[in-house]
Amino acid sequence: MEKTLMQKQKKQKKFTIFGYDMWQILQYFIIYSFLGYIIETLFGLLTKGVIESRQSMLYGPFCCIYGLGAICLLCIPKNAKKNNWTLFIAGFIIGSVVEFIVSWIGECIFHIKWWDYSNYPLNINGRVCIIFSIFWGILTICLNKVINPTVDKIVEKIPKKALHISTIILIIFIAIDFLVTSFALKMFSTRVIYNYDLDVQGTEEYYEEYLNMYQNNEGLKEFVDKYFSDEKMLKTFPNVKFTLKDGSILWIKDVLTDIKPYYIKIF
Repeated sequence: MEKTLMQKQKKQKKFTIFGYDMWQILQYFIIYSFLGYIIETLFGLLTKGVIESRQSMLYGPFCCIYGLGAICLLCIPKNAKKNNWTLFIAGFIIGSVVEFIVSWIGECIFHIKWWDYSNYPLNINGRVCIIFSIFWGILTICLNKVINPTVDKIVEKIPKKALHISTIILIIFIAIDFLVTSFALKMFSTRVIYNYDLDVQGTEEYYEEYLNMYQNNEGLKEFVDKYFSDEKMLKTFPNVKFTLKDGSILWIKDVLTDIKPYYIKIF
């Protein structure tokens, strides 16, 4: 009897990270990736007066650095959540580290720069800067004290079965979107580098292979040109950049100048 009770208790125990189980973490990733897309779109509107694509991948309305960042900013030790100062410091550090790593991985996998803070004061390799690190600190306080408790209340009202099914579907969709985007960006980069004879840093390991695929497979070429055209890619990723071998930054929109407009101008 005692053995059976212990076995039941073990089964009931869930794997958690600082109090959050895996279902919650996956749900937070989806929710905050979507909210991040909204935030980025509003940021573009307020700073540039335009509505432009701010999504991380080709098809879904998600900005995944916010999803990843939110998980890291929520899954911090309880001691760091004691007051706003410790929360701010934790968010300042963790957010900056996440932003740096995502930027670095983006360049390693996609071979493009999502953002560049080189013109901002106190930046590190253009990947992070003091202004946005402060933003991460403030966001951490808001996230833990106000935003996430509200999100939890809304999520609790959704039936568990429906929540789990939708979570699985969306995570699979995001994973497929990531793989398609990775391939599309490499084909897009290869085509632009070849057509405009650019000397881009970090493309050596895939450029020849992808160029060979593009030039010698007529079916693939037609598919890529149709579904991953320069217009489609630039309108989806209007702020992507190449790092040239001399260290300078080249905006792809400055190369593809015939594709206009890639945004909706509001003011």
